[in-house]
Amino acid sequence: MTGRSFNRKAVSKLLTIVLATLTIALSGCSSDKTAGDDSSKITIGIPQDISGLDPHNITGAGTKEVLFNVFEGLVKPDENGNLNPAVASDYTISDDSKVYSFTLRDGIRFHDGSAVTAEDIKYSLERNCGLDGSEPLIKSFSNIESVSIVDDSHVDVVLTEGDSDFLTQLTVAIIPKSNQTPDSTPIGTGPYKFVSWSPQESVVMTRFDDYWGEKAFIKDVTFKITSNPDAIVMDLKGGSIDMFPRITSTQAEQLKDEFMIYEGTMNLVQALYINNAEKPFDDVRVRQALCYAINPQEIMDFVSDGAGAEIGSAMFPSYSKYFLPELNDTYNTDTDKAKELLAQAGYQNGFEFTITVPSNYTQHVDTAQVVSEQLKAIGVTANIQEVEWNTWLSDVYTDKNYQATVVGIDASTLSASSLLARYVSDSPKNLVHFNSREYDETYSKAVATADDKEKTEYYKECERILSKEAASVYIQDLPEFVALNRKFTGYVFYPIYVQDIARIRPVEQ
Repeated sequence: MTGRSFNRKAVSKLLTIVLATLTIALSGCSSDKTAGDDSSKITIGIPQDISGLDPHNITGAGTKEVLFNVFEGLVKPDENGNLNPAVASDYTISDDSKVYSFTLRDGIRFHDGSAVTAEDIKYSLERNCGLDGSEPLIKSFSNIESVSIVDDSHVDVVLTEGDSDFLTQLTVAIIPKSNQTPDSTPIGTGPYKFVSWSPQESVVMTRFDDYWGEKAFIKDVTFKITSNPDAIVMDLKGGSIDMFPRITSTQAEQLKDEFMIYEGTMNLVQALYINNAEKPFDDVRVRQALCYAINPQEIMDFVSDGAGAEIGSAMFPSYSKYFLPELNDTYNTDTDKAKELLAQAGYQNGFEFTITVPSNYTQHVDTAQVVSEQLKAIGVTANIQEVEWNTWLSDVYTDKNYQATVVGIDASTLSASSLLARYVSDSPKNLVHFNSREYDETYSKAVATADDKEKTEYYKECERILSKEAASVYIQDLPEFVALNRKFTGYVFYPIYVQDIARIRPVEQ
């Protein structure tokens, strides 16, 4: 593997950012439109329903990207990968990275009109870290020793062990302590407030006019579930939706004359994720054989006309601080080597297994089809089972009752740990049942050190172990094509999996 598409994508993404910036600069800045003007509302198609409304108990990337518009943490990521103050107006970190001190933003309010207090911050963080004796909802929060209210405007988060990377975890939503039903009445501080959720149909939001920061430009937003990939182009052209993120390159070509097409990357790790606890995948030689049999460039050529960024481990290129492009060359396509490894493992005649893939993600289905064809060259039969998203969530993600799957794993925070923590042997998010003492020890060292340089090197070593042990068959960071009705502009890509609707604005006539 040579990573041939990476340079192409870097240039393409740069051009996209420049184009988006020029478009924003040329458009007006007015956020208010006259009553009845349909540019004061937008309908966005999403491929699956959200999984819930409680921001502390959701896992799916598709849900998080929607609720990004409703909830905020003490800090909030921007499109350049920076963490900016949000619910907090300022913060300091002690020299030993053990004490994170936050100043509550003056005058900030929740969507129900109540003032955000230091008690709300303490409650929200403790709800996630398990200080009440329960299991931490966020694994890294087990390092929190205490959350202390200094006064009405200041809160200290004290860690047991210093962690220079911990700020990235504090994007976790701040919610009212008084709201004991966040799963049915979500209340946040973001630029949009929740209106309604009709399961399998839509999620509706409206602009929060008392937002502390720059107000959203569009007043009313509907996220419409469009689970049939074949209906996306028709729905866009027919006007029932104004925008759809992550369309295919073929769909982008069909829509380019009528819609603004933005191109970036999805910032996720697409792979053939294999259940390491299931035979024959409990044998590292079998997993390595699959890696040698797969040709990522051929997959990208078929799935997205060559666009995409090849990856060789559980990290994607926009996390440049941690990304190791040389791992793309760990398993250069070699069918003879693959057959040799299978023979050594006792599978000289190959074997048969099933790839379970969510049917609403065309790119993953297409990838699974190419993988299946490529594996035939080494005598391995991969049957494809397409399932609905909710079935995939329950059977594969939750119950881990599967042999292999093709999906993309995103990063919930701007830390390498958000991608690497799931491979720790006892992690409940360990989808592939990867079990390596060497990995566990290296990851523990990364978490324990307060020295950022050391931490980064330990994380890189974790990536090398995942590649060497073939924890999964890593393929690519998929290209992202976004179709947006030309009456709107201002779409912005982020280095994490979000949809920031507050940045989209009507085009001035």
